[in-house]
Amino acid sequence: MALYAAYGSNLDPQQMGARCPHSPPRGNGWLTGWRLTFGGEDRGFEGSLATVVEDPVGEVYVALYDVTSPDAAALDEWEGSDLGLYRKLRVRVHTLDHDVVAWLYVLDAFEGGLPSARYLQIMADAAAAAGAPDDYVRDLRTRPCRSSGSIGPD
Repeated sequence: MALYAAYGSNLDPQQMGARCPHSPPRGNGWLTGWRLTFGGEDRGFEGSLATVVEDPVGEVYVALYDVTSPDAAALDEWEGSDLGLYRKLRVRVHTLDHDVVAWLYVLDAFEGGLPSARYLQIMADAAAAAGAPDDYVRDLRTRPCRSSGSIGPD
């Protein structure tokens, strides 16, 4: 099994249980030196898509999963890595016990644009369900976004 670091909407334990039913959770941690951002506005249905980028002062909350090969293939398809939307990257995750190496998806597009209000709500709810600190969830809920009904650049 390979260790996967979920962020964004994949923080939701129920969503991950549905997408990767044979892949148990292994805890939570932080990507230190990275920040959550958005990009690929032209590729999303409602706005920009979540991704992470290196940032010396950033931190991103993640949930760790032991992902089986069949579940990884299903997740690749769901995330669009087979279409070139996201690519896999190995990163170091800090947990309370020790550092671990895990893989995650990064958007293969330029940073910029705004996510939809609906997408941010889903991400904030997922972070709360995964046990993210209140200030992390609050930051997601107060990020700039486009109204749920708008499509294309404002």
